[in-house]
Amino acid sequence: MTALFVYGTLKHAGQNHRHLAGQHFLGAARTAPGFCLYALDGYPGMVRQPGDPDGVLGEVWSVNAACLAQLDQLEGLSEGLYRREPVPLLPPFTSQRVETYLYDRSTEGRLRLGAEWRG
Repeated sequence: MTALFVYGTLKHAGQNHRHLAGQHFLGAARTAPGFCLYALDGYPGMVRQPGDPDGVLGEVWSVNAACLAQLDQLEGLSEGLYRREPVPLLPPFTSQRVETYLYDRSTEGRLRLGAEWRG
């Protein structure tokens, strides 16, 4: 099982939440400072943003290997759209290894959303 931080369309009520069917919700979470969201084409992208004081709000899920493989495909890892890597979270998740999808392309010209996706 992999602990996964989601912050956009995979969250509860998000258009892609169905991909987490059968997985275990661990709780609401926030990244450590240094991350923010940008509006892409109907979905958000989280990037490292040194100096950003707020971090990003989201959810942590425990997902199995089959689900993780499906999510990697959905998030476009093989196309270089996102990359999956560990992300530091605030309590109560500070001591857990939690991964997330970071946007791996330029955010130039994109609207900065800050801490929360409200799509």
